[in-house]
Amino acid sequence: MAAEPRSRVTVRAFAPAKINLYLHVVGRRADGYHLLDSLIAFADIGDAVTATHADGLTLTVDGAEAAAIAELGEDNLILRAARRLQSRAGIADGAALHLEKRLPAAGGIGGGSSDAAATLRVLSQVWGRPLDDDALLALALELGADVPACLAAQPVWVGGIGEQLQDAASLPGAGIVLANLRRPLPTADVFRRRSGSFSSAGRFAPMPADASQLAAVLASRRNDLTAAAVALVPEIGAVLDRLAGLPGALLARMSGSGATCFALFKDRAAALAAGRTLAAAEPGWWTAAGALLTAPPSLEEIGAP
Repeated sequence: MAAEPRSRVTVRAFAPAKINLYLHVVGRRADGYHLLDSLIAFADIGDAVTATHADGLTLTVDGAEAAAIAELGEDNLILRAARRLQSRAGIADGAALHLEKRLPAAGGIGGGSSDAAATLRVLSQVWGRPLDDDALLALALELGADVPACLAAQPVWVGGIGEQLQDAASLPGAGIVLANLRRPLPTADVFRRRSGSFSSAGRFAPMPADASQLAAVLASRRNDLTAAAVALVPEIGAVLDRLAGLPGALLARMSGSGATCFALFKDRAAALAAGRTLAAAEPGWWTAAGALLTAPPSLEEIGAP
């Protein structure tokens, strides 16, 4: 029997940008899925999903990057996640969902995956936690390889096709600047373009104590999809060069399958200063600055609608 909804309050979940601090492609399964080894962190830059118990299932969207979601209509990860959870848990009730969209689409920072994961979190609260953690994680993987990590929303080592998660909670804090050319780059296209041998795992221990030490360790790792992404969108190379040249930048790298790139800084203040410099120099780019999260964001109950 499905659990009863907790209340009529609105529940809000932050959907943080996913950052692949490194990403090694270590193999390929017989079904074509690539096997990965990655250290994933999340930034205090992202979208937000809210949900309120309702009779039907609806979604409204606003925010600076809302147009990309609107173009998808009913075929978006938020509604797919909601319907899958509703069906799997035998939920008869619905929810009014709202997305504040700030992350660019197809940007390699898990915007859609993080939105889907946030949807699962808020609806689990609104619908009275109808699935246990293992069942919810399995459902997340059905929605996409990045969704399990985004469901955790905290630093994790990732293996397999994205389903193997290991806690990396001791990751040090760091400032971060994100930059995207506003050129969508579908993940499937990048993986199809990738060539060459597979890498070995890049995991390390102990965890560095601060951002400078973290950047030094990461410098001997890489993102194995960068060459393929640059072949498809050559301007990504210029983004990486610009980020590396920002004052105080410790490391510049592409995240995920692109096209968003990032630079790490010693702290939030350094990142915010560099972010202002970049935004002024490249007003046509999507840019954002902040810091890495060292713990998962909490759900927020914001009262009755």
